[in-house]
Amino acid sequence: MIDLSENVQFIKGVGPNRVKLLNKLGIYTIRDLITYYPREHEDRSKVTKIADTVDGEEALIQAICVSKVSEIRTYRKNMTIYKLIVRDDTSSAIVTWYNQSYLKSKFTLGKTYSFFGKVSRKKGNVEILSPTFDEEGGSKNTGKIIPIYPLTYSLSQNVIRQMIENALKITKGYLKETLPQYLLDDYKLLSLEEAINKIHFPTSFEEFNLARRRLVFEELLSMQLALITLKNQYTEEQKGIKFSKDVKMSDIINTLPFNLTKAQLRVLEEIDLDMEKEKPMNRLLQGDVGSRKNNC
Repeated sequence: MIDLSENVQFIKGVGPNRVKLLNKLGIYTIRDLITYYPREHEDRSKVTKIADTVDGEEALIQAICVSKVSEIRTYRKNMTIYKLIVRDDTSSAIVTWYNQSYLKSKFTLGKTYSFFGKVSRKKGNVEILSPTFDEEGGSKNTGKIIPIYPLTYSLSQNVIRQMIENALKITKGYLKETLPQYLLDDYKLLSLEEAINKIHFPTSFEEFNLARRRLVFEELLSMQLALITLKNQYTEEQKGIKFSKDVKMSDIINTLPFNLTKAQLRVLEEIDLDMEKEKPMNRLLQGDVGSRKNNC
């Protein structure tokens, strides 16, 4: 049986160095990791033709590799630029990375790849800047909705996504439901396990919204129950000032130079009764403009 309070180091892919980086994010246990929710999601599921890409926007293209990776050294900035030419049935594009030497052996001429990155269009040329990519048929980095997490330096999006995916696999079937079944049924909520899985890796934004709705519902319910508990404790433990029943508010009301409405009289009667009890009274008296609440 999986204990969600176990140290995060027991997750596959989490070594001593990564534990330290996760700790900087406030992640210490398996529970902390699976509840480290994305700050946003990127839709990398819709393919755009190269000719239809828009300058300054991110896009997913599927294109054939028509060149080898070329290497350009810029000694002034101590930077090496790697460029690859790709083509689809509408146009060609230059794919560019910086200081990524491992990419020189990653691509094969004539093979199709998916690239997702920011588009730059200058003088009729299309360039995809520092994209993530997959081989044709792959879906690790493209072709789906991708979660984006708040991160510390030296911990990449790919790394934390893989760690969370590994954690969700081993905790499958061990996430104890926290809400009663009647609430799940009445409000048509996902189970806790479904919600946590789909908040990280939804197959659609509709799934994401359902997951978020469930988690927000539980958070607000927990907050409301906590406030009620505090209020009850305060009511039971603290004693208010008990006023005498012999003092009648009507003596003051009768001296007013105007008549109160039925609603005002009812509220004042309720206040009068509360003030005769030992329990502390918490009330907010409000009224519309012109209701003379300032005079009461």
